[in-house]
Amino acid sequence: MTERSDDAMIRVFLVDDQSLVRAGFRMVLEAQPDMTVVGEAGDGADALRQLTTVECDLVVMDIRMPVLDGVSATERLTAIPNGPKVLVLTTFDTDEDAFAALRAGASGFLLKSVPPEDLLAAIRVVAGGDAVVAPRVTRKLLDRFAGQLGPQSGTGDDRVKLLTDREHEVLLLVAQGLSNQEIAERLFVAEATVKTHIGRILTKLELRDRVQAVILAYESGLVKPNH
Repeated sequence: MTERSDDAMIRVFLVDDQSLVRAGFRMVLEAQPDMTVVGEAGDGADALRQLTTVECDLVVMDIRMPVLDGVSATERLTAIPNGPKVLVLTTFDTDEDAFAALRAGASGFLLKSVPPEDLLAAIRVVAGGDAVVAPRVTRKLLDRFAGQLGPQSGTGDDRVKLLTDREHEVLLLVAQGLSNQEIAERLFVAEATVKTHIGRILTKLELRDRVQAVILAYESGLVKPNH
């Protein structure tokens, strides 16, 4: 997958075991001047097969599907160098699945009941290289499922040692659930400066987006879950 320019068409692939859901999403997306649906599948396995030949920028992925679930499919897709980004779907009672999808490399998640305008906004954000999970929502999930993170030795990840003091400080604030604007206010810098720091953090830590940065901060013991 090549890098997108800001005015490029966003190529979306839909994965959901309910054909009516896919049809509804397709209708909404195809009505947008900057989006096109390049394919769809009813399960993760079929999606992976098709995506070996179909190029797309973003996959809208259901979680619970037959043959291969959305979490497993997401993990395989995000392992592909320069592969498509993944936006997963969930419901109120499947937070565990959403968290697993984030760890698998998804750039965020939405509820299936999300208004069309929110879905469209999320697709544009993810396609642009950011995550759509609100920072405080991410922190809530991490706090709730801290037991799934594995041991927190407090010794940190070796990659974290590559960060400057300021980048380390920014990473901690991101992991604590602060938005870019809030971090800028806390550090008395411009919001653009914060975005630059976060970009460098993601590059040095070899992470896809801020969601993965938050997870690394928790896994390495830099931030302790609240109880």
